[in-house]
Amino acid sequence: MQKLIAELMRLYLPADAPPADVLTLHMLGQRNVPISLTGGDGQTRAMMIPFRKTKGAESDAHWLRLCEVANTLQESLGLPAPAVSISGGDAYYLWLSLATPVPADRAQTFLERLRDAWFPEIELDTDAVRAPIALPPCLHPRTGKWAAFIHPGMGASFADEAGLDMPPPPLGQAAFLEGLESIGDEQFERVFQALGAGQQNKPVSSFLQNAPAPVAAPAPSFLQRAPAPGLLLKDATLEDIVRHLHAMNIEPTFRHLLPSDRYD
Repeated sequence: MQKLIAELMRLYLPADAPPADVLTLHMLGQRNVPISLTGGDGQTRAMMIPFRKTKGAESDAHWLRLCEVANTLQESLGLPAPAVSISGGDAYYLWLSLATPVPADRAQTFLERLRDAWFPEIELDTDAVRAPIALPPCLHPRTGKWAAFIHPGMGASFADEAGLDMPPPPLGQAAFLEGLESIGDEQFERVFQALGAGQQNKPVSSFLQNAPAPVAAPAPSFLQRAPAPGLLLKDATLEDIVRHLHAMNIEPTFRHLLPSDRYD
Protein backbone atom coordinates (compact mmCIF):
# COMPACT_ATOMS: atom_id res chain seq x y z
CA MET A 1 0.00 0.00 0.00
CA GLN A 2 2.88 2.37 0.74
CA LYS A 3 4.10 2.20 -2.86
CA LEU A 4 0.64 3.02 -4.21
CA ILE A 5 0.23 5.96 -1.84
CA ALA A 6 3.67 7.22 -2.86
CA GLU A 7 2.66 7.14 -6.54
CA LEU A 8 -0.60 8.96 -5.81
CA MET A 9 1.33 11.63 -3.88
CA ARG A 10 3.89 11.91 -6.68
CA LEU A 11 1.28 12.49 -9.35
CA TYR A 12 -1.97 13.85 -7.96
CA LEU A 13 -2.40 14.53 -4.26
CA PRO A 14 -1.66 17.85 -2.53
CA ALA A 15 0.82 18.01 0.31
CA ASP A 16 -1.97 18.22 2.88
CA ALA A 17 -3.83 15.17 1.59
CA PRO A 18 -5.31 12.83 4.21
CA PRO A 19 -2.63 10.86 6.09
CA ALA A 20 -1.51 7.43 4.95
CA ASP A 21 -3.62 5.54 7.46
CA VAL A 22 -6.80 7.29 6.28
CA LEU A 23 -5.91 6.72 2.63
CA THR A 24 -5.29 3.05 3.39
CA LEU A 25 -8.74 2.61 4.92
CA HIS A 26 -10.23 4.37 1.89
CA MET A 27 -8.43 2.12 -0.57
CA LEU A 28 -9.36 -1.00 1.39
CA GLY A 29 -13.04 -0.06 1.17
CA GLN A 30 -13.32 0.32 4.95
CA ARG A 31 -13.93 4.06 4.89
CA ASN A 32 -15.20 6.27 2.06
CA VAL A 33 -13.12 9.46 2.07
CA PRO A 34 -13.93 12.13 -0.56
CA ILE A 35 -10.59 13.72 -1.46
CA SER A 36 -9.96 17.10 -3.07
CA LEU A 37 -7.08 17.44 -5.51
CA THR A 38 -6.73 21.07 -4.37
CA GLY A 39 -4.82 21.71 -1.17
CA GLY A 40 -5.68 24.06 1.64
CA ASP A 41 -3.41 26.67 0.02
CA GLY A 42 -5.66 26.79 -3.05
CA GLN A 43 -3.04 25.08 -5.25
CA THR A 44 -3.66 21.97 -7.32
CA ARG A 45 -1.51 19.67 -9.44
CA ALA A 46 -4.03 17.26 -10.88
CA MET A 47 -7.13 17.30 -13.07
CA MET A 48 -9.65 14.58 -13.84
CA ILE A 49 -11.73 14.40 -17.05
CA PRO A 50 -14.92 12.29 -16.86
CA PHE A 51 -16.31 10.16 -19.68
CA ARG A 52 -19.73 8.92 -18.63
CA LYS A 53 -22.03 6.49 -20.35
CA THR A 54 -24.75 8.36 -22.25
CA LYS A 55 -28.29 7.07 -22.50
CA GLY A 56 -29.09 5.98 -26.04
CA ALA A 57 -25.44 5.84 -27.14
CA GLU A 58 -23.52 2.69 -28.01
CA SER A 59 -22.36 0.87 -24.90
CA ASP A 60 -18.70 1.61 -25.60
CA ALA A 61 -19.13 5.16 -26.94
CA HIS A 62 -17.69 6.74 -23.79
CA TRP A 63 -14.62 4.49 -23.98
CA LEU A 64 -14.03 5.26 -27.66
CA ARG A 65 -14.38 8.97 -26.92
CA LEU A 66 -11.82 8.72 -24.10
CA CYS A 67 -9.38 7.06 -26.51
CA GLU A 68 -9.87 9.83 -29.07
CA VAL A 69 -9.32 12.58 -26.51
CA ALA A 70 -6.31 10.94 -24.85
CA ASN A 71 -4.62 10.39 -28.19
CA THR A 72 -5.38 13.92 -29.36
CA LEU A 73 -3.98 15.48 -26.19
CA GLN A 74 -0.74 13.58 -26.72
CA GLU A 75 -0.48 14.00 -30.50
CA SER A 76 -1.65 17.60 -30.84
CA LEU A 77 -0.45 19.13 -27.57
CA GLY A 78 2.47 16.87 -26.69
CA LEU A 79 1.10 16.13 -23.23
CA PRO A 80 2.32 13.08 -21.30
CA ALA A 81 0.22 9.95 -21.37
CA PRO A 82 -2.59 10.26 -18.79
CA ALA A 83 -3.71 7.62 -16.33
CA VAL A 84 -7.01 5.87 -17.02
CA SER A 85 -9.44 4.71 -14.36
CA ILE A 86 -12.87 3.15 -14.05
CA SER A 87 -15.38 4.62 -11.60
CA GLY A 88 -17.03 1.53 -10.18
CA GLY A 89 -20.22 2.92 -11.73
CA ASP A 90 -20.69 3.90 -15.37
CA ALA A 91 -17.72 6.15 -16.18
CA TYR A 92 -14.09 6.25 -17.22
CA TYR A 93 -11.68 8.99 -16.14
CA LEU A 94 -8.51 10.50 -17.57
CA TRP A 95 -6.04 11.86 -15.02
CA LEU A 96 -3.66 14.72 -15.82
CA SER A 97 -0.77 15.51 -13.48
CA LEU A 98 1.20 18.76 -13.14
CA ALA A 99 4.84 18.80 -12.12
CA THR A 100 4.29 22.00 -10.09
CA PRO A 101 1.08 23.05 -8.34
CA VAL A 102 -0.85 25.98 -9.84
CA PRO A 103 -3.75 28.05 -8.45
CA ALA A 104 -7.00 26.12 -8.66
CA ASP A 105 -8.62 28.83 -10.82
CA ARG A 106 -5.81 28.54 -13.35
CA ALA A 107 -6.09 24.75 -13.42
CA GLN A 108 -9.86 25.06 -13.86
CA THR A 109 -9.34 27.44 -16.79
CA PHE A 110 -6.79 25.05 -18.31
CA LEU A 111 -9.27 22.18 -18.03
CA GLU A 112 -12.08 24.23 -19.54
CA ARG A 113 -9.88 25.34 -22.42
CA LEU A 114 -8.99 21.73 -23.11
CA ARG A 115 -12.71 20.88 -23.04
CA ASP A 116 -13.67 23.71 -25.37
CA ALA A 117 -10.97 22.74 -27.87
CA TRP A 118 -11.11 18.95 -27.84
CA PHE A 119 -14.18 17.52 -26.07
CA PRO A 120 -16.89 20.23 -25.99
CA GLU A 121 -19.68 17.72 -25.33
CA ILE A 122 -18.26 16.85 -21.88
CA GLU A 123 -19.89 18.68 -18.99
CA LEU A 124 -17.49 20.01 -16.35
CA ASP A 125 -18.44 21.41 -12.97
CA THR A 126 -17.36 25.01 -12.44
CA ASP A 127 -15.33 23.83 -9.43
CA ALA A 128 -14.16 20.54 -10.95
CA VAL A 129 -10.57 20.87 -9.69
CA ARG A 130 -11.70 21.72 -6.14
CA ALA A 131 -14.61 19.32 -5.67
CA PRO A 132 -13.91 16.22 -3.56
CA ILE A 133 -13.61 13.05 -5.63
CA ALA A 134 -13.59 9.31 -5.11
CA LEU A 135 -9.88 8.66 -5.55
CA PRO A 136 -9.24 5.17 -6.93
CA PRO A 137 -8.86 2.50 -5.89
CA CYS A 138 -11.98 2.62 -3.75
CA LEU A 139 -15.35 0.98 -3.27
CA HIS A 140 -18.31 2.58 -5.03
CA PRO A 141 -20.98 3.01 -2.33
CA ARG A 142 -23.95 2.56 -4.68
CA THR A 143 -22.88 -0.31 -6.94
CA GLY A 144 -20.61 -2.23 -4.57
CA LYS A 145 -18.02 -2.38 -7.38
CA TRP A 146 -14.46 -1.16 -7.18
CA ALA A 147 -13.06 1.93 -8.86
CA ALA A 148 -9.49 1.36 -10.04
CA PHE A 149 -6.74 2.52 -12.33
CA ILE A 150 -6.49 0.25 -15.37
CA HIS A 151 -4.11 -0.45 -18.19
CA PRO A 152 -5.44 1.30 -21.32
CA GLY A 153 -5.52 -2.00 -23.18
CA MET A 154 -8.10 -3.25 -20.71
CA GLY A 155 -10.52 -0.39 -21.22
CA ALA A 156 -12.92 -1.92 -23.72
CA SER A 157 -13.70 -4.80 -21.37
CA PHE A 158 -15.32 -2.39 -18.92
CA ALA A 159 -17.66 -0.64 -21.37
CA ASP A 160 -20.78 -2.31 -19.96
CA GLU A 161 -19.68 -2.37 -16.32
CA ALA A 162 -16.99 0.08 -15.27
CA GLY A 163 -16.05 -1.58 -12.01
CA LEU A 164 -14.20 -4.52 -10.49
CA ASP A 165 -15.85 -7.30 -8.52
CA MET A 166 -12.98 -7.50 -6.01
CA PRO A 167 -10.44 -4.97 -4.70
CA PRO A 168 -7.47 -4.51 -7.04
CA PRO A 169 -4.00 -5.43 -5.74
CA PRO A 170 -2.22 -2.28 -4.47
CA LEU A 171 1.05 -3.23 -6.18
CA GLY A 172 -0.82 -3.70 -9.45
CA GLN A 173 -2.38 -0.25 -9.08
CA ALA A 174 1.03 1.27 -8.36
CA ALA A 175 2.42 -0.45 -11.45
CA PHE A 176 -0.13 1.33 -13.65
CA LEU A 177 1.07 4.71 -12.30
CA GLU A 178 4.81 4.37 -11.85
CA GLY A 179 5.70 4.93 -15.51
CA LEU A 180 3.60 8.07 -15.90
CA GLU A 181 5.04 11.58 -16.10
CA SER A 182 3.66 14.97 -15.10
CA ILE A 183 3.12 17.98 -17.35
CA GLY A 184 6.16 20.23 -17.01
CA ASP A 185 5.96 23.93 -16.11
CA GLU A 186 6.97 25.27 -19.53
CA GLN A 187 4.76 22.74 -21.27
CA PHE A 188 1.76 23.71 -19.16
CA GLU A 189 2.27 27.42 -19.85
CA ARG A 190 2.74 26.86 -23.58
CA VAL A 191 -0.44 24.84 -23.89
CA PHE A 192 -2.38 27.21 -21.60
CA GLN A 193 -1.49 30.21 -23.76
CA ALA A 194 -2.04 28.35 -27.02
CA LEU A 195 -5.52 27.22 -26.04
CA GLY A 196 -6.37 30.74 -24.90
CA ALA A 197 -5.23 32.12 -28.23
CA GLY A 198 -7.22 29.43 -30.04
CA GLN A 199 -10.41 30.71 -28.41
CA GLN A 200 -9.66 34.10 -30.02
CA ASN A 201 -9.62 32.45 -33.46
CA LYS A 202 -5.84 32.40 -33.65
CA PRO A 203 -4.20 29.17 -34.84
CA VAL A 204 -3.24 27.01 -31.88
CA SER A 205 -0.66 25.19 -33.99
CA SER A 206 1.45 28.34 -34.36
CA PHE A 207 2.03 28.40 -30.59
CA LEU A 208 2.83 24.70 -30.46
CA GLN A 209 5.15 24.28 -33.43
CA ASN A 210 8.17 24.34 -31.13
CA ALA A 211 6.60 22.06 -28.55
CA PRO A 212 8.64 19.01 -27.55
CA ALA A 213 7.69 15.58 -28.73
CA PRO A 214 4.96 13.90 -26.68
CA VAL A 215 6.20 12.47 -23.39
CA ALA A 216 4.74 8.98 -23.10
CA ALA A 217 5.58 5.68 -21.53
CA PRO A 218 6.78 3.05 -24.02
CA ALA A 219 3.91 1.04 -25.44
CA PRO A 220 3.64 -2.57 -24.19
CA SER A 221 4.57 -5.17 -26.77
CA PHE A 222 0.97 -6.23 -27.32
CA LEU A 223 -0.03 -2.71 -28.37
CA GLN A 224 1.60 -3.03 -31.76
CA ARG A 225 -1.58 -1.82 -33.46
CA ALA A 226 -1.36 1.53 -31.68
CA PRO A 227 -0.51 4.49 -33.94
CA ALA A 228 2.31 5.72 -31.68
CA PRO A 229 3.90 4.86 -28.32
CA GLY A 230 1.75 5.77 -25.36
CA LEU A 231 -1.46 6.19 -27.32
CA LEU A 232 -4.57 4.28 -26.28
CA LEU A 233 -5.96 1.31 -28.13
CA LYS A 234 -9.69 0.86 -28.30
CA ASP A 235 -9.47 -2.82 -27.46
CA ALA A 236 -7.16 -5.76 -26.79
CA THR A 237 -7.72 -9.49 -26.61
CA LEU A 238 -8.12 -11.17 -23.25
CA GLU A 239 -4.97 -13.19 -23.90
CA ASP A 240 -3.05 -9.97 -24.61
CA ILE A 241 -4.18 -8.44 -21.35
CA VAL A 242 -3.39 -11.48 -19.21
CA ARG A 243 0.03 -11.94 -20.81
CA HIS A 244 0.98 -8.31 -20.22
CA LEU A 245 -0.25 -8.29 -16.62
CA HIS A 246 1.72 -11.46 -15.89
CA ALA A 247 4.82 -9.76 -17.31
CA MET A 248 4.27 -7.00 -14.74
CA ASN A 249 3.86 -9.59 -11.96
CA ILE A 250 0.15 -8.73 -11.66
CA GLU A 251 -2.20 -11.67 -11.20
CA PRO A 252 -5.48 -10.78 -12.96
CA THR A 253 -7.70 -12.71 -10.58
CA PHE A 254 -9.37 -9.59 -9.19
CA ARG A 255 -11.99 -9.63 -11.95
CA HIS A 256 -13.97 -12.49 -13.43
CA LEU A 257 -12.70 -13.44 -16.88
CA LEU A 258 -15.08 -13.26 -19.81
CA PRO A 259 -14.97 -15.22 -23.09
CA SER A 260 -12.34 -13.90 -25.45
CA ASP A 261 -14.87 -13.10 -28.18
CA ARG A 262 -16.06 -10.25 -25.89
CA TYR A 263 -12.85 -8.43 -26.75
CA ASP A 264 -12.68 -9.02 -30.50
